[in-house]
Amino acid sequence: MNLPPDLYGRPRADRSWGFATKALTAFEVVTGLLKSEPPVRPVNDRQIATIVRQTVVEAEDVVSLRLSAPDWGPLPAWQPGCHIDLELPSGTVRQYSLCGDPDDRFTYRIAVRRLGSGSQEVHRLAEGDVVRVRGPRNAFPLIDRRRYLFIAGGIGITAILPMVKAVTDDDWHLVYCGRSRESMPFLDEIAELDPDRVWIRPDDEFGVPVSGAELLTKALPDTHVYCCGPPPMIAGVRVDRPFGLHYERFSPPPIRDGRPFTVELRRRGLVLDVPPDRSALEVIREAVPSIGYSCRQGFCGTCRVRVLDGEVDEQREDGMMSICVSRARDGRVVLDL
Repeated sequence: MNLPPDLYGRPRADRSWGFATKALTAFEVVTGLLKSEPPVRPVNDRQIATIVRQTVVEAEDVVSLRLSAPDWGPLPAWQPGCHIDLELPSGTVRQYSLCGDPDDRFTYRIAVRRLGSGSQEVHRLAEGDVVRVRGPRNAFPLIDRRRYLFIAGGIGITAILPMVKAVTDDDWHLVYCGRSRESMPFLDEIAELDPDRVWIRPDDEFGVPVSGAELLTKALPDTHVYCCGPPPMIAGVRVDRPFGLHYERFSPPPIRDGRPFTVELRRRGLVLDVPPDRSALEVIREAVPSIGYSCRQGFCGTCRVRVLDGEVDEQREDGMMSICVSRARDGRVVLDL
């Protein structure tokens, strides 16, 4: 499998770390110690200006963008599963999977389905526009395994496609679902893959959405499943595949067993009530529409805010709170906002 040398998203220019990583990985594989995914790396705060070099309509309401440095210089290296934060002209920040070729060090490709305000702004970008990006970083790493099943739902193909192309010499299968073929991007590129390993499954051709059991038809006991798609798809797969499953959402996870709490924004003199079924980010956004956020899953770090008083759950690091997922332990938290 032709994977880049660094599974953690570090730049290849860091040769000393790259050598150490290779040596450690080789040792773990030989000794059988490589059992789990690497941890999510901390947020990479570097920001670079990029130019929109090309826009392409890939499917119904889906456009892809190719980005490069203004001088066409090399961009930071990335691996399958990586994403970037895109800072739009309005200041809105959104997170998108890189879906191009990791060996292409001079352009990034992303694809965006038109849904909310952020994606609508992406669709208005034109060739020559300048946007800033942060990253890349990897919260969905592709691990070297013997057998793979890739499952993509709609725009989830953006995270999955580079993985499939990286393992073409291995034992793999791909299931790609969507509302209709017209809504499914990159079907032309997928047509170049081994047709015996690919199942294109549009809902309108089958009459009903696909079930978790159908998605897992090719999953043998030693198969590792990589899934990216809407919450109902991921939920169905998780029910039928409680082990060997790696997944990435493109919407925030549901809040389960949440408790209400109060959040005080000290600098603004506001006290807000957060109900049990909503996040602090959702409530704060209503009072402070300009608050920054991106992944809404607790790992990108965009919405981390300093805690002045109160205890919060395990998302707190170094006195900070990820307001998209973290909650107050004792019913009240004071933030430096």
